[in-house]
Amino acid sequence: MNKLTTQEEEAMLVIWKNKGSFVKDFLDQLPEPRPPYTTLASTIRNLERKGYLKSEKLGNTYRYEPLISEEEYKKGFMSGFVSDYFRNSFKELVAFFAEDKKISADELKEIIDLIEKRKPS
Repeated sequence: MNKLTTQEEEAMLVIWKNKGSFVKDFLDQLPEPRPPYTTLASTIRNLERKGYLKSEKLGNTYRYEPLISEEEYKKGFMSGFVSDYFRNSFKELVAFFAEDKKISADELKEIIDLIEKRKPS
């Protein structure tokens, strides 16, 4: 799964939140400064072309819906990120943050607890 541009990600966050709607509705929900309508419409068409959205023509406009859930995107993005930057090792990812003091021992313990809770019985 390809990493989305910042502009595409911002649009997808609004689209996922709405579970689909029209460009005008998405535009109204974007944070300031909002892009011009035509820029957002172009971004949304690109997302459709890339397979992230589907469209349905209603009258003289289009309604867009996500084809990929936010969860699917996050999983794909994180897998690619860990693969590209940490030799496909989540251990190296955590070690990187621990060495840079971006994660505390308490947070590491919480992560371990989460992993242990998800282990199959």
